[in-house]
Amino acid sequence: MSMFEAAAAHPTTVGAERAAAPVSVAVDQVRLRAVVSAHHGFVWRSLRRLGVREADVDDAAQKVFMTLSRKLVDVSVGGEKAFLFAIATRIAANERRSAMRKREAPIEDMGVDGPADDSMHRELERRDARAMLDMALDSLTPELREVFVLFELEELTGAEVAEVVGIPSGTVASRLRRAREEVTLVLKRLQSSSGEGAP
Repeated sequence: MSMFEAAAAHPTTVGAERAAAPVSVAVDQVRLRAVVSAHHGFVWRSLRRLGVREADVDDAAQKVFMTLSRKLVDVSVGGEKAFLFAIATRIAANERRSAMRKREAPIEDMGVDGPADDSMHRELERRDARAMLDMALDSLTPELREVFVLFELEELTGAEVAEVVGIPSGTVASRLRRAREEVTLVLKRLQSSSGEGAP
């Protein structure tokens, strides 16, 4: 079942008057399909960058769109992205708490015993960079992390971040400045510690 089919099939609590209006339901399903198509990548990346483990992102994204399917009638046209990010933020927080309780092992070793080719080296470098970014993002408070992810990684403008998060533009600027400072410090510390063990 596709993401849209799962969301569209989920029952909504919209009252008897909605059940008697199949045209409205059809319009909602068309709108839901369009929103899922337009924003699935944004939701997936946001969940990952908000701290959801890669193995759990698909399930978390489905939860986001299930919530959207139940609340779509209350979401203004044009306000879907902000709504989705708000839901993704809450679900990511729940997923992080669940992962902390499980205390699962860190990123698995790729098990390379012999010499690796260039593609393997690139993959290892990519994983290392991803792990370092995750650690830097984990060091941020949720408020700083949201602004940093939307501005630096999703490349939204300051005004767009303000609209999605629901805060003034001045607050976006101050949070972004603090987030950049903290991320820079963490990355420098991580790079320094990884370089200490190098030959």
